[in-house]
Amino acid sequence: MTSHSALGGPFPAALPHLEAMTRFTAALRFEDLDPALIAKAKLHLLDTLGAALAGTRSAEFRAACQLATGDGARLLGSALHASPRDAALINGVAAHVFELDDSGGCDHSGAVVVPALLAAMGSGAGTSGRDLICALLAGYEVGRRILDASGGYGGHNGAGWHSTGTCGTLAAAAAVSRLRGYGPQTTRHAVTLSTSFSSGLWAFIHDGSQAKKIHAGRAAEGGLLAADLAGAGLTGPSQVFEEVWGGFFRSFIGQPGRAQEFSDGLGQIWKINRVSLKPYAACRGAHSAVDALGDSLAQTGHSPEQITRIDLRLSQFLMDMCGTARLDTLAGAQMSLAYVLAARCVFGAAGLAQYAAPVRRDPRLAAVMAKVRFQVDPALAQMDEPVLTLTFADCQQITTVVPRATGAPERPMTEAAVLAKFTSLAGMALPEPQVAELLACVNRLETLDSCDSLVALLTHDGPQRPVFD
Repeated sequence: MTSHSALGGPFPAALPHLEAMTRFTAALRFEDLDPALIAKAKLHLLDTLGAALAGTRSAEFRAACQLATGDGARLLGSALHASPRDAALINGVAAHVFELDDSGGCDHSGAVVVPALLAAMGSGAGTSGRDLICALLAGYEVGRRILDASGGYGGHNGAGWHSTGTCGTLAAAAAVSRLRGYGPQTTRHAVTLSTSFSSGLWAFIHDGSQAKKIHAGRAAEGGLLAADLAGAGLTGPSQVFEEVWGGFFRSFIGQPGRAQEFSDGLGQIWKINRVSLKPYAACRGAHSAVDALGDSLAQTGHSPEQITRIDLRLSQFLMDMCGTARLDTLAGAQMSLAYVLAARCVFGAAGLAQYAAPVRRDPRLAAVMAKVRFQVDPALAQMDEPVLTLTFADCQQITTVVPRATGAPERPMTEAAVLAKFTSLAGMALPEPQVAELLACVNRLETLDSCDSLVALLTHDGPQRPVFD
């Protein structure tokens, strides 16, 4: 069916797969959710809040705060206020800046969706915990489906686009639309309008630039803006996911997309169930190698000090992403495979503390990094995990590959590890009793008629703690 504008021109009907996805997210009801899905949503909310609160200690967050104007939303870990769009941007920077937010969604869905929702909620007084859960799930669902339709992580990011910034903008638009109770048509306009705010390039990888740290915040801000505009009556481009000039797929991956991914398995296949938590403060591309190192040491009984050589056979894509060490900046160190392996060998851990500037200068790290050798294997697919071979002083060798890293659904973090991560990160910004209250609040989220208590627990009136670098 084709409708017409007031000037007589045709508006082609929207793509059926898009219509199905936006109808589904608009109609999402808490009563229809499985308890395990609710628990998964709360887990990722908790994890993202921990990462974001820690991120308020970053130089990037502090710099972005200087640009804040207006009122209507709170900035995390502080007593500062900002306009909702500024809050979405700044809190999104905090959520992603330390590389401890979840991955496997749009890619970093939590760092996009949660800040957008917090900004849209304002004080939280008009939002129930059940609506927040539904909105979060809507954002995760749309963000990953957009990425899957756009060639998946390898295809989309391999083309030079950072999917957290590009696909994440649409995730935020869908999440805010569900939070505000938009119908399917307005939700569709929010999602399609948000395509014009999609951005984020991988150029940061070549010099350790801080640009990547801004992408999640920009996506949260852009998605919120698109939802605001749709709510005010603006329309989005109806053919943006068709094979047309200026279309999303042609522009971002240079070929037709798989729009059927928008609707395939809706209500049965929940995309949040494929999202991973991150135990290590490094790019997700490096996590499997860290696990392979730990598994190899446990299997052989050797200590890290006995390693004489570390060989990594990896795809060109992973080499381009994580094969260079630029330790003068935190951003550069967190993208380095060699550094995270050295940290695991020297300190037995690869958390945020192991990335502090004084730690990065430890000569023991340089000694281990000198043992790392990379070999690009053309036979490995773009998204294949690296193959790690350790050689020990007694000439023994062991080769290990971990198909799914710790934190993935197939290899989950223990409950104790998840809670320890949250407590440690949230404690970088909040007093210990407040961290405990926040944990309890998220645990009972579905019972809250108002999220005002949740929002209040994310702020703090005390003096700012020093920047972590």
